[in-house]
Amino acid sequence: MELRPLGRSGIDVPKLCVGSNVFGWTADETASFRILDAFAEAGLTFIDTADVYSSWVPGNSGGESEAIIGRWMKERGNRGGIILATKVGSEMGPGRKGLSRGYIRSAVEDSLRRLQTDVIDLYQSHRDDPETPQEETLGAYGDLIREGKVRAIGASNFTRERLESSLAISARHGLPRYESLQPLYNLHDRSDYETGLEAYCRREEVGVIPYYGLASGFLTGKYRSEADFGKSQRGGRMDKYLDARGRRILEALDHVSERYGANPARVALAWLMARPGLTAPIASATSVEQVRDLVASTELDLDEDAVSTLDRASSGP
Repeated sequence: MELRPLGRSGIDVPKLCVGSNVFGWTADETASFRILDAFAEAGLTFIDTADVYSSWVPGNSGGESEAIIGRWMKERGNRGGIILATKVGSEMGPGRKGLSRGYIRSAVEDSLRRLQTDVIDLYQSHRDDPETPQEETLGAYGDLIREGKVRAIGASNFTRERLESSLAISARHGLPRYESLQPLYNLHDRSDYETGLEAYCRREEVGVIPYYGLASGFLTGKYRSEADFGKSQRGGRMDKYLDARGRRILEALDHVSERYGANPARVALAWLMARPGLTAPIASATSVEQVRDLVASTELDLDEDAVSTLDRASSGP
């Protein structure tokens, strides 16, 4: 499996990152173990989670995904071969959110316990916290790195301005810098990343690990009419994608898929992997069959004509 550098962290990761927001939600523990086994056997050992996954499920309180991953690593005895990323900052309950020094210190211990590990490879700010000085947040991360509890840090859902200011503070004060950015980015959702963040991240060597690589499943081609919205729990989100532009993108995906003997999901992820400066898109699976599709996407190299076809279809309104 091809490895790519994660910013300047010294950590090399596979070209596809395993998303785990489905663990404890649409995939129970047994299914999650099977999915993780299939990914690991294929060499996809970069796993992204968050402390808040999957608190939105009735009866859950957050931490379910981390706990499942922790039990899986313990049972398999494979922690040393896994590149483990998690996040802090989203609300876990009253008074339990943000990027203050005190909260980060508390939250990291909870994540380490659930993950059953001594160190997190990539600890990410899940979302910006404008109420906490960035110096305080980065200083807290610096303490964790010195203590050996975290190897590198990343940011998620940051604007260009806030990422730029944080990197400037890191350089000015000798604090750890965000080595990765996790933005919303896929063949359909392009403008925010490409207009404000892409050139900056490439220039500053910030790794990019975008989420929603398949636009909540829209780019699999499964949702082509309102009648298809009931095919999954995510179907209700599809109305924002299924417009003239969305249909144009699906048509282009079909065209390229036919040419390569692949399916739309593989092509959509291969397009992301071909994007200059992009480290590894995040994609999740709820079955071993879906894992096979995701693995196959890492073996699909699109030529310039295929990339141009998809670029043209997805550009503009």
